Amino acid sequence: MNPAEIKYAYFLGIGGIGMSAIARYFHARGISVAGYDKTPSDLTRELEAEGMMVTYEDSPATLPGFVLAHAENTLLVYTPAIPADHKQLLTLRAMGKTLYKRSEVLGMISRDAYCIAVAGTHGKTTTSTLIAHLLYACNINFTAFLGGISANYNTNYIHKTDGNNLFQDKPVVVLEADEFDRSFHRLSPDIAVITAIDPDHLDIYGTPEAFFEAFEIFASKIKPGGTLIANAHLEQHWPENTEVLEYCMDSGMAPDFHSMFAQISQGNFLFDYIGIRKKNGEIHASDLQQLYCGLPGFHNIENATAALAVCMDMLNLDPEQIRNGLAQFRGVKRRFEFIVKTEKYVVIDDYAHHPEELNAILTSVKELYPDKKLTAIFQPHLFTRTRDFAEGFAHSLSIPDELILMEIYPARELPIEGIHSAWLLQQIQLPEKQKSLLNTENILQKIRSEKPELLLILGAGDIDRIVPLVKELYNEN
Repeated sequence: MNPAEIKYAYFLGIGGIGMSAIARYFHARGISVAGYDKTPSDLTRELEAEGMMVTYEDSPATLPGFVLAHAENTLLVYTPAIPADHKQLLTLRAMGKTLYKRSEVLGMISRDAYCIAVAGTHGKTTTSTLIAHLLYACNINFTAFLGGISANYNTNYIHKTDGNNLFQDKPVVVLEADEFDRSFHRLSPDIAVITAIDPDHLDIYGTPEAFFEAFEIFASKIKPGGTLIANAHLEQHWPENTEVLEYCMDSGMAPDFHSMFAQISQGNFLFDYIGIRKKNGEIHASDLQQLYCGLPGFHNIENATAALAVCMDMLNLDPEQIRNGLAQFRGVKRRFEFIVKTEKYVVIDDYAHHPEELNAILTSVKELYPDKKLTAIFQPHLFTRTRDFAEGFAHSLSIPDELILMEIYPARELPIEGIHSAWLLQQIQLPEKQKSLLNTENILQKIRSEKPELLLILGAGDIDRIVPLVKELYNEN
């Protein structure tokens, strides 16, 4: 569909984090936007407050009039999370309407732009949000489609127009390249960042090998003359005709960009950065000493390394503006987000739902608070993921001093016989008294009576709903 012809847009699954960002993009361009979602949420309420119409009934009768009256000028977008038997989806297809996946629309928007796309099984949301934040701090005009809510800007869509243009002939677009359903194969970035490749979504890909291959295909989509910035720990076969630069936090690997952890000072992670700065066809050494990353954690130093490689070395932005921007970065909602932070109590909420993500945040928090007992609440996400990575989950969930496990959040799946949280709990190497399987009500009762001094709330399902309730309990006298 020609973007210039779009005057209306309808989104099936408008409340999703990726879909809502695109809806905001079209709404900001003066296009009439409406959509369906299963249940109201803070995000759908925000979209409605911004002037978009949202329905929560899948009846074809709730489709807006413009879908029929102005079909030739209406963009129809759906997310793969919409079930195949959704009534509106079936009706639109029966009418012969063309529906576009979210990834196709992102590809359409970014095709003629200077596109910076961040992929990876973990770290992509924080890294893409940090790149966008550093562009903002350096007064660069850009548009960003993020996979989370930026804590600095309280949105997943950022459109800056009052700064400086990096290029005269094209806008800059920053986006998160999602591997689910091979969505990122629709993109053609100028700079691609790949943060991590740990097998996931095996219900989609079938085998780890197919999952690894999908990232190599994504790298092959980079525009001619573009650059791949890949984590140096990855062992992939990257395209031969693409410039590949590597980064990591381990200087012993001699990557193109690396950071060295310096110290933890007053709860802040300090590090040094060394890279290669490209300017006028020449390569110069670049470095920034004693950087303060606004988001704690060793994994976030590595995320920051990738963002610095893009903004300072590839785009040649001002080092001091970057330093200041990095210090002011507040991260992404549900990514190492402090819910309570006092001398006595610390509560952190995080979206981690893969064993490697759990390892990263649990080890970082233990390093940050070595003298506090660490209690973690975790809600497994998907039966297939729990089954496929049970050994990894058992290892990572043995790191905290005490673990509270919730039942598996099924999302789009049906139960799998024998795969449940009690089965996973048995494999976790903690004493019986230090691990338990509880529902929401019992969790809140336990927190009210015990008030753990250091609490992590972890998972990608609906566990976020208990976060405000937990915060209230800690605010009680």
